[in-house]
Amino acid sequence: MIKNSIPSMFTVGNLFLGIIAIILAFNSGADNKNAELAAIFVIVAMLLDGLDGRVARALNAQSEFGKELDSLSDVISFGVAPAFIMYVVAFQSMEASALAWIVTAIFPICGALRLARFNVVAGTPGYFIGLPIPAAGSVLSTLALFHNEIPSAILLASTVALSFLMVSTVKYPNFKKVGIPKTAIWLTPVIVAGAVTLAIIYPGMLSKLIFIPLVIYALYGLNGLKKNARRLFRRRKRRNSADEPTKSETHG
Repeated sequence: MIKNSIPSMFTVGNLFLGIIAIILAFNSGADNKNAELAAIFVIVAMLLDGLDGRVARALNAQSEFGKELDSLSDVISFGVAPAFIMYVVAFQSMEASALAWIVTAIFPICGALRLARFNVVAGTPGYFIGLPIPAAGSVLSTLALFHNEIPSAILLASTVALSFLMVSTVKYPNFKKVGIPKTAIWLTPVIVAGAVTLAIIYPGMLSKLIFIPLVIYALYGLNGLKKNARRLFRRRKRRNSADEPTKSETHG
């Protein structure tokens, strides 16, 4: 019984950090002092989200309950929390407040759609269909830290782009096969504790460093979009070439 509950503890920890990130963003003040810590808590939540599935597979404790709890937690930690962080630090002072509200709402909505599709549609082995919400949420929350360097219009466009990538059909590499041996499970609390400690000591520096590989992973989808566009163009070209003889015969 305890063994089956261990993966859910990681999931609940993910949800807890997502809620704390929202509270920190809400209480960040005019100087957005707590925004950096809120962003890094989202990244630590992503670490917990990656560990819960691996621990469940290592302990052979996978369940439908765990799957549903994971999805519900992800909506909060990687959908609502990052969107709220971005709104507080970058969008709140915009004159076009209605546009800021809509873009802020679109992100968690697309994240929820992405998770619902993931739960009911069989994916391609070794790949995710659409940008995973933990990656999208972590990119958005760390991107918010650059609100002084990046114009609000670009941040709005980036939020919409990440939302679209989540519900797209672009294939992203799946690293779930990288598992955890049973003998190393006891190390996971040490890893989490170390990550939280680093997050508290170096919140801004650590989150900005992690931002780089996350953006590279997200931008991988642009290459996928290009491939999809090429396939669509080729299909249309084939259809047009197939229709041309029929048209000539009709006119003849």
